[in-house]
Amino acid sequence: MSITKEQTKTGTHPQFFILVTVFFFWGFVAAANDILIPVFKKFFDLEQWQAQLVSFAFYIAYTVGSIIYLLISKALKADLLNKIGYKNGIAIGLLISGFGALIFYPAAQANSYALLLTGLFVVGLGFSLQQTAAQPFAILLGDPNSGSQRVNFAGGINNFGTTLGPILVSYAIFGSISSGAGADATVDSVKAPYLILGALFFFFAVFFWLIKLPSVTQDVPSDSGFAALKYPQLVLGMIAIFLYVGAEVTIGSNLGEYLRVEDGLREDELAPYVSLFWASLMIGRWTAGVSVFNPSPTMRKVLTVVVPYIAFGVYLLINFIRGTELTPLYIYSVCVLAIIIAFFISQDKPAKMLLTFASFGAIATIIGILGSGKIALYALISGGMFCSVLWPCIFTLAIAGLGKNTPQGSAFLIMMIMGGGFVSMFQSWLSGSIGIQQSYWVPVVCFVYLAWYAARVKGILKSQGIDYESTTTSGGGH
Repeated sequence: MSITKEQTKTGTHPQFFILVTVFFFWGFVAAANDILIPVFKKFFDLEQWQAQLVSFAFYIAYTVGSIIYLLISKALKADLLNKIGYKNGIAIGLLISGFGALIFYPAAQANSYALLLTGLFVVGLGFSLQQTAAQPFAILLGDPNSGSQRVNFAGGINNFGTTLGPILVSYAIFGSISSGAGADATVDSVKAPYLILGALFFFFAVFFWLIKLPSVTQDVPSDSGFAALKYPQLVLGMIAIFLYVGAEVTIGSNLGEYLRVEDGLREDELAPYVSLFWASLMIGRWTAGVSVFNPSPTMRKVLTVVVPYIAFGVYLLINFIRGTELTPLYIYSVCVLAIIIAFFISQDKPAKMLLTFASFGAIATIIGILGSGKIALYALISGGMFCSVLWPCIFTLAIAGLGKNTPQGSAFLIMMIMGGGFVSMFQSWLSGSIGIQQSYWVPVVCFVYLAWYAARVKGILKSQGIDYESTTTSGGGH
């Protein structure tokens, strides 16, 4: 069946909670890549830029996958997802990722770095199709006005994956979750974990095929050509996605170098601070996702204050288990207070939330550039919290009003995930000329554009008769 407008206005579809399982996979695998980089660098005796091809291969796959998707749709003279359905698109994407994970076994057997990168690339291709289907699916499984809330909740599950991913993969590969556990790891260590991961992908592909989810499609074919590009909210939103993913990835991927150069930390001392960046994303997304459960206005306010500290507590617990000294980390609770303020200011409105969080992100990063010591460090890390809700806000605003061209627009947005590879590489290159701390002006520029887009897209959508800002969306705020 297809979901009707009446069904979407009744609130969040209960089967939405099945859909979010794929969001966990995306976070799990993306964060686990950070474990692979030092292993491959040491085993294959790579330069740093060569080791970073792990991230580049993974993120560029999203762009290639989106291009393939658009070319197939053009050849079919109809949108691919409109023909096969969103649910089936997710299942096929899981199968593709499963085959990519299985490539790790022969790649490790042959000690081939190129083949290992190929495996990651194929996993990313599968994720590209999954995201093209799952993002609008999540928005359609309920009231479109509260679509960003559901994507925020799914993002919280995604970041739970980013939190657990490095720990579980570290244990699976190294036999330990302690810092520096990978000192003696070899490429052979990845064989069993990625065979298991491949099996999980195949299991969930079958699960999605068999489970009763609404067969969401648009009832009319998409326009010929690339009709979605006639919508300015989408074109500007594509730039926004490129720069948002770029800001998020570049802050985190250059953090280790910042800690080594500015704080003089050793390799085995970096993990708590790098993981705090990813935990910061989890803090924001867990908080944004509470509205999916339709709390009362009073309970919503309580949860907006309590949930960020629960998420921070989960991070502290994980690092306690790892044997990390927690005392230097407690002060970050002050930064958590800043995101609570940002949630109250944004009032559960996508454009206002994007403007508020992008502005806070720019301010925090500037403090990190101009400051020193722990103030500068935690200001930079807090950029993760302010990135946390930007994706669903941009995605919701960019595909608003696209109608039958929504799947095509989604594919164009997923294509721009390549910003994670290009922006981070640009900052790394720039840091060689102006220093690592000053190179963080790159994410500042990204945040400034996102704030501008938030202000601009509001007017664009109003001119098309779309207004997500006039009233608070049902179900409570972030």
